[in-house]
Amino acid sequence: MTERPYAMFAMSRRNVPQVFPPEVLARLRESVDIDPAFVAEDFTDPGLADALARTEILVTGWGCPRLDAAALDAVPKLRAVLHSAGSVKGLATPELWRRGITVTSAAVANAVPVAEYTLAMILLAGKDLFAARDRLRTERAFPGWGLVPGIGNHGRRVGVIGASRIGRKVIELLRPFDLVPTLTDPYVDEAGAAALGVPLLPLEELLRTSDVVTVHAPETPETRHLIGPGELALMPDGAVLINTARGTLLDHEALIAELRTGRLSAILDVTDPEPLPADSPLYDLPNAYLTPHLAGSQGNEAARLGLAVVAEAARLVAGEEPGYPVDPAVLGREA
Repeated sequence: MTERPYAMFAMSRRNVPQVFPPEVLARLRESVDIDPAFVAEDFTDPGLADALARTEILVTGWGCPRLDAAALDAVPKLRAVLHSAGSVKGLATPELWRRGITVTSAAVANAVPVAEYTLAMILLAGKDLFAARDRLRTERAFPGWGLVPGIGNHGRRVGVIGASRIGRKVIELLRPFDLVPTLTDPYVDEAGAAALGVPLLPLEELLRTSDVVTVHAPETPETRHLIGPGELALMPDGAVLINTARGTLLDHEALIAELRTGRLSAILDVTDPEPLPADSPLYDLPNAYLTPHLAGSQGNEAARLGLAVVAEAARLVAGEEPGYPVDPAVLGREA
């Protein structure tokens, strides 16, 4: 049997058993020699020096220290970083690629629960579930039996901002439903949108023509306050804005002002700042629905991230190309 390359976890120690429960860890160990007792939360820890010196693969995740030149000097044999989460922006530096180190990400796996959350919110918002629940809680009575006008998901128009991994997964999940999705993304052309099965629209037109707008663009200097007062004003009365991307993409002051008119609703899994200050009006506005950044992998979903790393490790050891490499040339415009 070929000797397995030595690997080490580099993430918050408390996350290791969540992302790599026993059955997932066992599968990872089929490809690499890794011990969950050794977790690099600090590359300067003298107790890890010997292990780091022989590490060929780092299995990173939330809480991984930044992989700058000093950190990489402690791991001289390193040839691959397998990230068991989404974005690598918090840990990756150009030094990784300068040294020829392969970097992969489990962003595709993490896109699944975010897209599922988004789909659920689109469907529930279409039934006006949140406001209906509040009315029922207050009035303790049905408004009367019969058809409720103005709600439903048949033909409801859904505007997707950003053909990111999550945005593409949302479009895929929308296909079985009688919804009408559209897309805006400056990096997608008509042919690319056609391949996804959706019309490509300018942002302004998408906002004007959507009953639900869901944000899946990356956080960059260009996308800060992508949705501001002018953009919100374009949205039709009764429209719903969903944000599972990053809080900075929305101008919160403009959003609060618009929500106070009662014209729109918002479902926010991410905010700016995060968490919001205790006195934020968003907590109390009846048409603002907040969740605590839980759309991404949580609970048993975290094991899906570990399985993505298991697959990458197996490919690496077999001498195959990685399935989901991080391309530094496009990293700046990814989430």
